[in-house]
Amino acid sequence: MRNALPLTALLAAGALALSACGTDASAGTDGDVDLSTPLKVGVSPVPHAEILQFVDDELAADAGIDLELVEFTDYVQPNAALDDGSLDANYFQHEPYLAEQEAAAGYDFTAVTPVHLEPLGLYSDRVGSVEEIPEGGQVAIPNDPSNGARALQLLADQGLITLADTGEASATVLDVEDNPKQLEFVEIEAAQLPRSLPDVDAAVINGNYAIEADLSPAEDALAAESPEGNPYANLLVVRAGDEDDPRVARLAELLASDEVAQFVEETYDGAVIPAAG
Repeated sequence: MRNALPLTALLAAGALALSACGTDASAGTDGDVDLSTPLKVGVSPVPHAEILQFVDDELAADAGIDLELVEFTDYVQPNAALDDGSLDANYFQHEPYLAEQEAAAGYDFTAVTPVHLEPLGLYSDRVGSVEEIPEGGQVAIPNDPSNGARALQLLADQGLITLADTGEASATVLDVEDNPKQLEFVEIEAAQLPRSLPDVDAAVINGNYAIEADLSPAEDALAAESPEGNPYANLLVVRAGDEDDPRVARLAELLASDEVAQFVEETYDGAVIPAAG
């Protein structure tokens, strides 16, 4: 399921330094790191690649760093590639998924900074409201544990089901205690969920895949996650120890900048929300 499409954009090192890094970008080095060496970052196509392309086009040169973007269409390969050294960083996942992957695969990664939130949404081609989902209806949810739990929580928040008290990030379909409509849950790979809409009564779809399918949590979803207190902000992630790489530190500062927040707000109209702090 890997689709690695390099979006290489090598920029000349800029002359300005980021104050948080405390180094001279024009010098081209920071300790033992050559700042002209491209930082290879694995991303999902939307919105991650688009956000980093904006950084690459508008901000990276003045920060004295070069970016090379590698796109992936699934949620598995970006961490495998980071672990084996094919990537320097990735930007596609939230903290519960990162924790699940570290536990399952033994990865030793560090989250550098949160960047944005993509509200999970409940969509349907068949009904116009949550209340219209029929008795015995099929609802598709992501098949990975963290996003599956997140989807079940959204359904619980809408009163469709009641979950056992197992912790929001760990619930599975086996933890559904009350299911008054006798809904059937169909677990599907997250990337395939938009394609499932003609075949199910509703589907809970991750924000990036919804955007790729021209669906908006703000306009098209029957229900969507609230951003308030939401733990699912997408992160810039590196191998443990590489957070000290000055190129990573400079990219992290750019991703947390007002310029990036403005780009996200103006481009995605609520379908993607800048992370707070």
